[in-house]
Amino acid sequence: MTCRPGDRVEYHLNLGGTEQSMNALIGQRIRLRYLSTIICQHCGRKTNKSFAQGHCYPCFQTLASCDLCIMSPDRCHLHLGTCRDEGFAERFCLQPHRVYLANSTGLKVGITRAENLPSRWLDQGATQGLVIMTTATRRQSGLVEAVLKAHVSDRTQWQRMLKSAGDVMDLEAERDRIMALAKTEIAALQAEFGVEQISPAVGAQPMAFEYPIAQYPEKVKSHNLEKLPTLEGELQGIKGQYLMLDHAVINLRKYTGYEVALETIT
Repeated sequence: MTCRPGDRVEYHLNLGGTEQSMNALIGQRIRLRYLSTIICQHCGRKTNKSFAQGHCYPCFQTLASCDLCIMSPDRCHLHLGTCRDEGFAERFCLQPHRVYLANSTGLKVGITRAENLPSRWLDQGATQGLVIMTTATRRQSGLVEAVLKAHVSDRTQWQRMLKSAGDVMDLEAERDRIMALAKTEIAALQAEFGVEQISPAVGAQPMAFEYPIAQYPEKVKSHNLEKLPTLEGELQGIKGQYLMLDHAVINLRKYTGYEVALETIT
């Protein structure tokens, strides 16, 4: 699903080149059917299993975008000369990045390229977000994140996130607290790379988001389309990449590359 901020976050689902407004379906009964086909999002071939969110196994094994350092940017090995694709690194890794705090029913730290905000926060179901540092490269942002993870989680508690809106947090106060705890380690990174490469996000303002949710589930039960190809029920809300139905939730990002049919039931 694509999403963009508004009075409430607006969601659209691409179905065969046609965009369906998912907000418009809240309160309606829907049916989602997996059509037993998975298409690799890179090479376009059919695959029996999806790797790294929509790739066949050969692409998963060879693409730089599927390398371990995508999930652990502090382990980027471009500087060691062992990157799978230096052209990809130029476009993706050697670009300015942002280190942020987000409230996804709990404080977390994360990184992303500047152009990915605020959609990165919306994908995570964050109700608040604040950029706290800027870096010149992805690896540098990963190293900063690794330092901050000693003081704040880098995980989203998705079950908790889907059960309530959560409490409002003072992200600026949290930023000051965490940066004070990590002051020595951040200074060491700045000494290594230069303060112009790793610097505080001066003037950054927190953002807040509201999601299109009519009702939160009392219990969070995840639906697996591979085990049960049809999911049917009333769509009660959307948060992050999750559809929240009256009896189950489903993470659509998990099914990138899967061919599905969406129907409304009258």
